[in-house]
Amino acid sequence: MLLEIQDICKIYRRGKVKANDKISLSVSNGEVFGLLGPNGAGKTTLVNQIIGLAKPTSGSIHINGVDAVANPGYARQMCSFQAQAQAPIVGLTPPQAIELAGRIHGGKKSNVQRRTRELIELLQLDEWNKTIGMDATGGVRRLVSFCMTVVVPGDIVILDEPTNDIDPLRRRLLWQEVRSVAEKGSAVLLVTHNVLEAERVVGRLALIDNGRVMGMGTPAELKTEENGSMRIELIIEPGKEIPELPDFLLNTISLNRRIISRIEQENVPSALELARELKNNEIIEEFSLSPTTLEDVYVKIVGHLEDDESAGVIN
Repeated sequence: MLLEIQDICKIYRRGKVKANDKISLSVSNGEVFGLLGPNGAGKTTLVNQIIGLAKPTSGSIHINGVDAVANPGYARQMCSFQAQAQAPIVGLTPPQAIELAGRIHGGKKSNVQRRTRELIELLQLDEWNKTIGMDATGGVRRLVSFCMTVVVPGDIVILDEPTNDIDPLRRRLLWQEVRSVAEKGSAVLLVTHNVLEAERVVGRLALIDNGRVMGMGTPAELKTEENGSMRIELIIEPGKEIPELPDFLLNTISLNRRIISRIEQENVPSALELARELKNNEIIEEFSLSPTTLEDVYVKIVGHLEDDESAGVIN
């Protein structure tokens, strides 16, 4: 395995806060591995330990068999890292910033220039070629940060919430490039709380909450225990109140106008009858019934859902 993490603990405030609590996982070349969990779950703390910005209280991290805790310089050399915070691209156009990052990471000038042009075309950034970085929108700056990370990718590419602020079209293009980076041999470690995107992109993932791994495997493996149950999604009409919901709707969450619930097979007819009644009374705009998703597993394990919008648990 390229990256091996064993029983990592990180404790703050004289033992009162366990940011990481015995986390173990491994990632191989060519793999997109997700760290999925809510804000404050301990994901970024774990990343900081991998790249040598924080030292574990206990446990081990090995990269290519090298002790990364004892050799943080080696860890930083092997990793390309896109932080959650925006890169301060001051006084540089996107191509200049990407090329500079590639040269710093040891890329040959001609190769870096070619790869920069390729990334700008792939992510449709051409119209900002002459825009000074800090004058661009947040989404454009995020995309430039991503390009700076993968223009000369390390053996391990770490992306911390890479799609924040990015429009849906370019999110899709970014994920295609993430898969391409992995296919070329890098191990990609994706840190996110966006469940739907994680399910589409990762090969394996770890669900993390309160510093602990609550589940690990492929999306299909994590959904195995939910086989037989279904999910129903209701879209509330604008301006309408969320109705009182029956008990057979399980693990219900509210996400803006979306109401998402898990239902057992025997309650599917009752759920459809309820949805049709709400539709006829113009309380909901539309509804859908589908097999259980990773989002449902996440809600069951973590207890709530987060994305770029506000979310809350109903029951």
